[in-house]
Amino acid sequence: MTLTDNACKNAKPSDAARKMSDGGGLYLFVTPSGSKLWRMNYRFEGKQKTLSFGAYPAVGLKDARAHRDKAKSVLASGRDPAAQTATEDSFEAVAREWHRSNETKWVPQHSARVLSRLVQDVFPEIGGTRVSEITPSHVLAVLRKVEGRGVRDTPRRLRQSISSVFRYAVASGLTQLDPAASIHDALKARPKTKHRAALKPEELPEFFARLAKYAGNPVTAKAIYFTMLTMTRTAEVRFATWAEFQGDTWRIPAERMKMGKEHLVPLSPQAQAVLATLDRSTEWVFPGVRGSMSENTMIYALYRMGYHSRVTVHGMRSLASTMMNESGLWRADAIERQLAHTPKNEVRAAYNAALYWSERCRMMNWWGDWIEQQKMLGEMLG
Repeated sequence: MTLTDNACKNAKPSDAARKMSDGGGLYLFVTPSGSKLWRMNYRFEGKQKTLSFGAYPAVGLKDARAHRDKAKSVLASGRDPAAQTATEDSFEAVAREWHRSNETKWVPQHSARVLSRLVQDVFPEIGGTRVSEITPSHVLAVLRKVEGRGVRDTPRRLRQSISSVFRYAVASGLTQLDPAASIHDALKARPKTKHRAALKPEELPEFFARLAKYAGNPVTAKAIYFTMLTMTRTAEVRFATWAEFQGDTWRIPAERMKMGKEHLVPLSPQAQAVLATLDRSTEWVFPGVRGSMSENTMIYALYRMGYHSRVTVHGMRSLASTMMNESGLWRADAIERQLAHTPKNEVRAAYNAALYWSERCRMMNWWGDWIEQQKMLGEMLG
């Protein structure tokens, strides 16, 4: 019997790990801690082997089946899907083994992000090279290429992942040194932190006029608008699933929040109207080409709208905070709670996601009305 998305969502942990089969060797491995991991068992040259396709829901049922079908195609051609391009001590093979050994310790989004960075930036450069043959200059060349894209933190985070892979390789007896350890100071210095660029209230009508003319994917424009209406972070919107929405409330689980605590978002009529226009046939509320919306989709849309350095999506939260505080209508504590800013001295056990709930509901409706007014003014500008 094949799996359904509901069965995957509702799978509960038990005292012992269990497998939920989907057929063709594919199964969802549910650990006692609650992690849900895609696995595929297969035989190659008389040996039983297992492939890992990542964690659910970061990798959905449809994507897991696509991975299975691709692996079966490779098997049919007489090749081992676990070692198509690499020997057992190649960087890619070791990195994937390191990733598999750690993914049960990580939240699904972090696990998917770590592997995605390696697949995109590292495997094409040194993935097929034996770990014992990789030098600091090899690693630095990989990171210099990433730096050339103008990204700020990715090279340093990627170096940390590469270094962790090599420490795993050293412990496994595959090499003696970590070549990534010696290049830390060779990377470009991290720029001083700047406040996220934010629009002024009087600039919003023009912003919405441009957003209405955005020629890209309509889902991207809706995601930007929804982010503004809900005062959430872009990652919280990009990875939102339909299962998190219940009536007029969006319940974001702790593992998806920056502060590691469940967050509740009252949905204004305007936010609910956005949701009503979206396709519910996918797991993700704002889907991308493959799975969830990619990390840079919304910021690239702002670039195309002419806001290359003047506006960030995150900066919309600053605008909301300023407007709410200056209105004098809402308590600062209610505003901070809705922005998911947790006081440093707050006891974790005492955290209450619904604190100031009634006031927050009224506040978000007020914010939705004000944003809608600015949007209407923008439409009048044409």
